[in-house]
Amino acid sequence: MTFNLQVLDFGKAGVFVLAFILVSPVLALIILSFGDSEGLWPHLVRSVLGKYISTTLLLMIGVGCVSLLLGIACAWIIAAYRFRFSNWLDFIILLPIACPAYLVAYAYTDFFEYAGPVQGALREFMGWQSARDYFFPEIRSLGGAIFVLSSVLYPYIYLLARTAFRHIPENFYEVATLSNRNVFWNIALPLARPAIFAGLALVSMEVVSDFGTVEFFALETLTLGIFNVWIGMDSITGAAQIATVTFAFIIIILFTELYSRGSKQFNDTSRRQAIQYAKPLKGIKSFFCVLICFIPICFGFLIPVGILLWNVLLTADMAAFKGVWSVLQNSVYVSVIGAFIIMLSAITIASSAKVNASRSIRIAGNLSAAGYAFPGTMLAIGVLSCLGTTDQLLGWTNIHLSGTLFALFFAYLVRFQAVGYGAVSSGLTKIPLNLISCSRSLGLNAQQTTLRVTIPLIQKSIIAGAVLAFVDIMKELPMTLLLRPFNFETLATYSYQFAHDELMDQASLPALIIIVVGLVPVIFLNKLLRA
Repeated sequence: MTFNLQVLDFGKAGVFVLAFILVSPVLALIILSFGDSEGLWPHLVRSVLGKYISTTLLLMIGVGCVSLLLGIACAWIIAAYRFRFSNWLDFIILLPIACPAYLVAYAYTDFFEYAGPVQGALREFMGWQSARDYFFPEIRSLGGAIFVLSSVLYPYIYLLARTAFRHIPENFYEVATLSNRNVFWNIALPLARPAIFAGLALVSMEVVSDFGTVEFFALETLTLGIFNVWIGMDSITGAAQIATVTFAFIIIILFTELYSRGSKQFNDTSRRQAIQYAKPLKGIKSFFCVLICFIPICFGFLIPVGILLWNVLLTADMAAFKGVWSVLQNSVYVSVIGAFIIMLSAITIASSAKVNASRSIRIAGNLSAAGYAFPGTMLAIGVLSCLGTTDQLLGWTNIHLSGTLFALFFAYLVRFQAVGYGAVSSGLTKIPLNLISCSRSLGLNAQQTTLRVTIPLIQKSIIAGAVLAFVDIMKELPMTLLLRPFNFETLATYSYQFAHDELMDQASLPALIIIVVGLVPVIFLNKLLRA
């Protein structure tokens, strides 16, 4: 018995140490922000900080409004009506979520810029000689960024809103019909409000975290400001101070989402809680429903993927494929190893919380997953600060962690721990506590119970978390760009380098591969939700 208690205590101590390590980059970032920026911070406040904040706010508001319009409209049509192609649309409407926003930005810029095929065809057809002869919207602008980000982020709102609409009991709709009230405005929208605001919070955090799109469009947001101050002005302290402002934005978003829910609860206390069945539609109404749902799919997936595919087919040669092959190997390598480390950490923390039924371990687990709420540029600063301190402590040895693959894997673990932890925790909630109690009563300690009972029962959840983590790492850009070793490229950084140099033909192939890989979790997620 004494041995088991010692093992259990050691397991708890290990979980707390692991959680502290995962939170340490955030703590290092906060500590670093109190350092001396050598007069740079007052200069930033006077000159560019206001621009960073206002641009970020405008981008958040614009993307939020467009994503709400697209997400709610499509969710209500799919949930409330049944028409031809509705099941097919329900599947493909999620496809834009597989496209990283910066890749869509590359595709649209190549297609709509002055030298692109659209404006070229217009000049040829209309006889225009230069840009002074006509007006064409500038894709590299705030409006262009709102269009691109909304096209790929609206599925977050769609998913949660559609689920909420489908789980409203039918008798709620019956009451609205008897009262001669509009079902959507008076019943569906108010009851789905918490889910919609949760999706809006996710969209807003993605906007704040975005680096590739705003950098490519030269928009002065807080995230790009962190990168410019750190790399351009060589001031990691100034970058950390801007990061704390970004952190304040994220906290405001989270608290706004929580406040929007407040203590509101909507319950049906009757015994009959039949879910509303979709109403059949035919004719012109069916056509317009298909058209409304198909428009965001075109802008968020079909058109950008078509542009990238056309570029690949137009400029295909063996040299390009050979160059991408080595980069693909790097991407697969870091994604597989990173996903394995993430799932190992997630299983350790989540299983310990389940087996020990410890509130303190659950709190530690939640804190360890907090890195997902922070932009990659912010976490890169925190990771570099942590590893720099560690390198100083290990100065008497020949071990250096900064600038190595270890730094990259550590950053991935901090950033995407929430993905693995959420998947494992979701699987563990389905395991009855009496199985854990039986295992303990038979003499198995916490570690043995985890290996022999909980892990075999949550294999599907572990696989799901590993797949999601793999794809997230595959398309991750800012942390990889800032922390990767010299001469080490992934598909994301490889396509970024070409796009940054305006070589879109060379950037299209790696970008297309990232999107194809990103389709895997989308298909998996859709099947899971249908089941």
